[in-house]
Amino acid sequence: MNIKIIGIRENPEYLETGIDYFSTKWKIDRRIYADAISNSITTDNPLPRWYLLLKENEIIGSYGLITNDFISRQDLYPWLCALYIEETERNKGLGKMLLEHGRKQAALLGFKKLYLATDHIGYYEKSQWNYIANGYHPWGEESRIYEIETDFKKE
Repeated sequence: MNIKIIGIRENPEYLETGIDYFSTKWKIDRRIYADAISNSITTDNPLPRWYLLLKENEIIGSYGLITNDFISRQDLYPWLCALYIEETERNKGLGKMLLEHGRKQAALLGFKKLYLATDHIGYYEKSQWNYIANGYHPWGEESRIYEIETDFKKE
């Protein structure tokens, strides 16, 4: 079984299929992901970054690294967002694989911590994420905020 994680920035041939995947899985207007992902390919800034999990060249998962996940805690970044694993591929450790990949990518980009916002309780703790607070979305909902050390070391 050939499973790999690719960055859309480094693999722009996945731009359109990546945009379709993120917008379909998260049921968010395609224009939002098209704008975010398209511009992430050409920016000089380290963020955002968008990643796809491929199995035999078929997309089976995804996540992004972004500056803000529509949450009130704008003092915290980067954020791991849009973590998704196809239902048929769940319970195989692939979500944990993407979380670890995100942690390592954040470290490579020079960040000491990585954050995420979620309504899930119990899942992220299994991968050593720590609940730190609740945050608030512009549409009025509240989410749990988690953080993890990236193991970034200044040389």
